[in-house]
Amino acid sequence: MDSRLFSPISIGPLQLDHRVVMAPLTRSRAGQPGNVPTALNAEYYRQRASAALIISEAAQISQQGQGYAWTPGIHTEAQIAGWSAVADAVHAAGGRMFLQLWHVGRVSHPVFQPGGALPVAPSALPVPGKTFILDEHGRGVWGEIPVPQPLSVEGIAAIVADYRQAARNAIEAGMDGVEIHAGNGYLLDQFINSASNQRTDRYGGSIENRARLLLEVVDAVAAEIGAARVGVRLTPMGRFMGMDDETPEATFVHIARRLNQWPLAYLHLVEPAMVGTVKDEATDPRWDRMIRMMRDTYQGVLMLAGGYDGPSAEKALAEGRADLIAFGRPFIANPDLPLRLRTSAPLNQPDPASFFGGDAAGYTDYAPLPDYAPLR
Repeated sequence: MDSRLFSPISIGPLQLDHRVVMAPLTRSRAGQPGNVPTALNAEYYRQRASAALIISEAAQISQQGQGYAWTPGIHTEAQIAGWSAVADAVHAAGGRMFLQLWHVGRVSHPVFQPGGALPVAPSALPVPGKTFILDEHGRGVWGEIPVPQPLSVEGIAAIVADYRQAARNAIEAGMDGVEIHAGNGYLLDQFINSASNQRTDRYGGSIENRARLLLEVVDAVAAEIGAARVGVRLTPMGRFMGMDDETPEATFVHIARRLNQWPLAYLHLVEPAMVGTVKDEATDPRWDRMIRMMRDTYQGVLMLAGGYDGPSAEKALAEGRADLIAFGRPFIANPDLPLRLRTSAPLNQPDPASFFGGDAAGYTDYAPLPDYAPLR
């Protein structure tokens, strides 16, 4: 039987050999000081270059955009140089890579903020969660998130400019494109969802207003590097960090429709299989209708992520639910995941204790198949 998962597809200017994408995975191993990608990070991504496309772990677009310890940025010269080494390693191994652009918004802590300020958000509302910070001894601990400060219109404009500059920096570093992270309870998602956005200006209230910041960011980034090198990630009906929306179908179908005005590389949707790092046992029954509505509305390449394995990925492609499938955790322990899926080889199981922070253990020491050779 012909495999749809291993058939070619074009996204923007790139011709991909197959449809197994490496999803963005925060691993909290950026070099310190400065949150700079290192040779260890370059080796990690090089090992996984047989993915049709690698989407990097989220990289904060500014110091204000950081919310967790040891995550990389894309706003300093040192960070650009670090990512350049990563891109070079991936390209030398025949891979393709987009850099994910991130602003966490309210999911942060004053220890990360310039001048020790409060994190920023659409509205000054409590955040139901914790973030990973450093204590006075430099050890990682979970810290309470304070009530954030609401962004001014001028502050919003500055963040749009930061996204534009970060996209430029990513291309300068040699990336093939960028993914705008607009999901998982972070800043752009906070503006989209009615539960976290209680503004009464042009960025709050109606669906059009709550989607405005995302669309301004897409417009700025597309103008800077070309829409064909831009992807967008959304988590419709996601519940992480207090996300909720009164009319999710109308909200996200509106966004999908508006995104059609740019010839983007892809739209990336995360199915509600996980809430953060925990499996969601209360998946919204409206999800299947939601994805079909968005599939019918969005006219470009659609990528899905959310707990897929080989057979379920093949099924999703065969049913027309998506054009690309992103795999997260399986890529952590299986640098040669495309080959394993293609040959139905057994998968290594990842060690959750090494997901965030640490060294090469649980990061670059997972063994490929003995006869491993990249699909390319």
